[in-house]
Amino acid sequence: MVSLVIAAAFWLHGVTFILPFTCLELLAVAVALLVFARHAGDHERVCLDDGRLIIERHDGNAVERWEWSAEWVQVDCRIAAGGPGLIEFSGQGRRAEVGRHVRAELRRPLAREFSRVLHAAARG
Repeated sequence: MVSLVIAAAFWLHGVTFILPFTCLELLAVAVALLVFARHAGDHERVCLDDGRLIIERHDGNAVERWEWSAEWVQVDCRIAAGGPGLIEFSGQGRRAEVGRHVRAELRRPLAREFSRVLHAAARG
């Protein structure tokens, strides 16, 4: 908004070429904010409920959901370049990766915790 006021002041003083560039600048900022807003609510949810493991991934407008029986799920944290990769849940012919929003050094301990809780849930 300040840019527009300054451009208008230049326009009033006869410097007309500033206003179009200011409008382009504000358009670029608006596009950047829209892109940011679209992904501001991205998240992953891992829930263990009544012996069922449910994973939901929200990425922009897309929502993916996986569901397994807890006793059939395996958890793995693969090694990737630069440290641990994403946490992989697999079982019953399906797989899902989570951990995009978790720092790389915390993924392996989180995978161990997921595995421990799933084994406890499978035993009853």
